[in-house]
Amino acid sequence: MGTGQQRAMEELGPLYLLPFQTAPIDLPRAFGRDAPTVLEIGFGMGTATAQIAQARPELNFLGVEVHAPGVGALLKQIGETGLTNLRIVQHDAVEVLEQMLAPASLAGVHIFFPDPWHKKKHNKRRLIQADFVARLMTRLAPGGYLHCATDWQPYAEQMLEVLSAEPGLVNTADGYAPKPDYRPLTKFEQRGLRLGHGVWDLVFRRTSAPD
Repeated sequence: MGTGQQRAMEELGPLYLLPFQTAPIDLPRAFGRDAPTVLEIGFGMGTATAQIAQARPELNFLGVEVHAPGVGALLKQIGETGLTNLRIVQHDAVEVLEQMLAPASLAGVHIFFPDPWHKKKHNKRRLIQADFVARLMTRLAPGGYLHCATDWQPYAEQMLEVLSAEPGLVNTADGYAPKPDYRPLTKFEQRGLRLGHGVWDLVFRRTSAPD
């Protein structure tokens, strides 16, 4: 980590970094207010996360990322922008989902540009699989949404197939969705679009109460 990221970890970590625990967290207490909460899984360096949280102050955002440089970078952005509606957990997303979040506690989930694991023999490592989505659904409140985005077409096709097969979800579009206004274009994405590369957004909504 750079010195700025390290300083942010030391100074802002105690305020915005939630320790992993094996029991559901009290979200209103963690954020200091009661508001709908959106989970972001794997926020990278956190630039888009901070921009979305700043643009949607009526929502709470919980970012989960395992890599320390990204956590430090997002904490630094929190300090620079004065965000109060963002908290971070530095831990494995599957364990956070299963142990830290109560059923039907989320208003939305963002999964932007997860590792596509390009090689066919590694496809099974992709995050968006039927069993993971089924677990995710138990944490989404009725009416809550799941927004995924990828720049790898084979992964987009797998996402569409997996999400369409989940009985508790309904697609908000006919196939892939237009990019929602709240998701900013990253520098990487802008460069790819200039080169003619595609980006696919998928936005599905929870239709019924979790089991």
